[in-house]
Amino acid sequence: MEKASRLIGKLKLSPGVADPETRARAAWAVAAGKKTAEHTRATGLVRGSLVVEVEDVVWQRQLNTLRHFLLRNLREVLGDQTVTDIDFRPMPRRMAPQRAATARPAEGIQDPVLGLLYQESKKRELA
Repeated sequence: MEKASRLIGKLKLSPGVADPETRARAAWAVAAGKKTAEHTRATGLVRGSLVVEVEDVVWQRQLNTLRHFLLRNLREVLGDQTVTDIDFRPMPRRMAPQRAATARPAEGIQDPVLGLLYQESKKRELA
């Protein structure tokens, strides 16, 4: 039985339906495996080279040593020579979401009851 990705590659479809870049990006998760795919992301195909973003330089070095195995797996999944090389690049650091500062601190609340309620709700929120 032949894999669906190979069958799609053999079909003569319009370029927008299953272009080589889309197929290569989709095949990366299968070729790399579940654990590796969690730490990487295929971002594009440039002149036959699949660009893969990795978490950090350590992942980049490790995957560079496995490049030939990963290329073989990609060719098996795709069924053709669409991808000739893999370029591993460290991902840009993502900033964690920041808490917004309160627009009106408790000291600015004129009503003593509302000020006390506000302070208690902040304590519960931070606890």
